[in-house]
Amino acid sequence: MNYENKQDRNGGLEQWITFHETMAQPAIWRSWGEPLNAISEPVSAWLKSRDHDEVWFCGAGSSAFIGDALAASLNRPGARTRYRSIPTTDLVSCPASYLPATGRILAVSFGRSGDSSETIGTLDLLDAHLPQADRLHFTCNPQGILANRKPKGPGEQKVVLLPEATNDRGFAMTSSYSTMLLSALACLDDARPLPIAQALNDLADAGERILRDAITHAAGSRRPSRAVFLGSGALAAAARESALKVLELAQGQIPTLWDTTLGFRHGPKAIADAGTRIHVFISGTAHTSRYDLDAVGELRAQFGDECVVVLGSKGTDADIAIPVIGNDAWTLVLHVLVAQIQAIVWSDSLKVNVDNPFVDGNLSRVVSGVALYPYAGVR
Repeated sequence: MNYENKQDRNGGLEQWITFHETMAQPAIWRSWGEPLNAISEPVSAWLKSRDHDEVWFCGAGSSAFIGDALAASLNRPGARTRYRSIPTTDLVSCPASYLPATGRILAVSFGRSGDSSETIGTLDLLDAHLPQADRLHFTCNPQGILANRKPKGPGEQKVVLLPEATNDRGFAMTSSYSTMLLSALACLDDARPLPIAQALNDLADAGERILRDAITHAAGSRRPSRAVFLGSGALAAAARESALKVLELAQGQIPTLWDTTLGFRHGPKAIADAGTRIHVFISGTAHTSRYDLDAVGELRAQFGDECVVVLGSKGTDADIAIPVIGNDAWTLVLHVLVAQIQAIVWSDSLKVNVDNPFVDGNLSRVVSGVALYPYAGVR
């Protein structure tokens, strides 16, 4: 199938590579569990031995949102290491906000292709201005720059290369997003709630059922004019990724917004009307979930049950049941599965090319051609 020029609109969801890649995620996670366990053990030991003061999560778009989720979940009380999400788009354009840096720094880079302009710019900046920093790369492309480029300074580097199936061929990041996030948690979360292989197997079991439920739910409800995604903590990062998936795959024809559950009331709720679909991701943390559930009650009272979709565990009056597997950081990939499926269903109903919504070139699968300017440092 030539997904870039696909014009047949009569094949249903099965015609789209993006649909198959989304549906394949549970099988990828299940088969990746044991290899990831073997890979993560030496990486975790290396991280412990290097004893970093700061860890920077660097990526662009969906890859940056992985960093948002990790920083929200790993900055625990009493932890010596500080975790920061620093998108490559920020680091490249505003390096003086981050460089120079002191202490032992680890720069963690995420990239499906590993070849985007900002990825290259970030590695250039590290070589020139922070050569002593260690590096950890997560990528899905064995031929990409993240998989192959060596640092020029004394900092050490490790690369985690994901399974070939995660190098999504479609426009949108689906399995690449979820599997890079889970792989990073396996390596960096020193308080893992479950053994790695068990966690990925449990997520796979849940994911298979959630994908079926999400298809049924999306097919049985009207396409919204706008879509909103809300969550707290790490689930706010899932909300951001979910909003992007719908916006991308629907070719911008369904405007989206994401926010924290409490933050939505402070102005952004102005987007909501009778045609809006508001998704609330219910936290697995008892204290946080109280605020999420209060928001659900308020939104349903204001806009009606049809406008609000609740994703949560049993006992939360969920429209789509999402079990808590470990904690919110590990579970959030299940929430994003729902948004991926909805985005595909809605895009297909709009007669958009799901595998390449921007055939006119407005957006591309890999961002390239961005001019990179040398940075001389603070003077």
